Amino acid sequence: MTERIPLAIAQMHPHLGDLERNVALHEKLIQEAERGGARLVLFPELSLTGYFLKDLVPAVALKVSDPRLDWLRAKSRDLAIVVGFVEESADFRYYNAAMYLEGGKVRHVHRKVYLPTYGIFDEQRYFAQGDRIAAFDSGFGRMALLICEDMWHPALPYLAVLDGAQVLLAVSNSPGRGLTADGRFANAIGWHHLNRTYAQLFTCALVFAHRVGYEDGACFWGASEVLGPDGTALAQAPPLEEALLFATIDCDAIRRERLANPLLRDERPDLTLRTLRRILGETIP
Repeated sequence: MTERIPLAIAQMHPHLGDLERNVALHEKLIQEAERGGARLVLFPELSLTGYFLKDLVPAVALKVSDPRLDWLRAKSRDLAIVVGFVEESADFRYYNAAMYLEGGKVRHVHRKVYLPTYGIFDEQRYFAQGDRIAAFDSGFGRMALLICEDMWHPALPYLAVLDGAQVLLAVSNSPGRGLTADGRFANAIGWHHLNRTYAQLFTCALVFAHRVGYEDGACFWGASEVLGPDGTALAQAPPLEEALLFATIDCDAIRRERLANPLLRDERPDLTLRTLRRILGETIP
């Protein structure tokens, strides 16, 4: 890994279904992030399209090779970029996806595995499910991308860090739900607890890129954050307003934390695998 990762989170309000306008907004924010010294900039889930797309999904879907992404590809020679988009696959399926661009190329695409279909969510009606989780190598070391609901299923971040990820990049669109006595969203509090738990338990840095704004009657609450490998908050964006959050991940802190707390060293994936096979009723050698 590099010694330090100066990054920025673009806590923004995308325009629902307006690709052209959102691409222009991304360009503006990327240039601001670069001027601020960031070498990596992250956007929230579905940042190029907005979230409650419903029947707009086919109209805004992009293949990874789409020329409308050319500026982002070219700009990634100057700084790495994470964006959320609707991906159209070669077999005409649509995925809620996030891509990592670096060095003028799309280096990694993650397709959301867990599609919420409860309460106000109806993703399985419009999107296909992703079927894999994999860490990937970057100029900053080994990372993994997860999308919103993926983070609420512990197997995915667990598998990502077993695959070598030292930094978890979590992009999200999480509408506010449940108000506490002090006026905060209950699920926002839950997210912060979850992020800290994963960062500390897996001794990894964690970057949580969230959006703001109202869409289809839902309020997105922001409060994006960057956490160190001991669960300490390195930076947090304000709630309910657009912001460009800057932070620096100290990669040596990950090394020190893993030496002091060798939790991953002592993991037993073989035991996990045998137990899962037993639960699934498979023959265990």
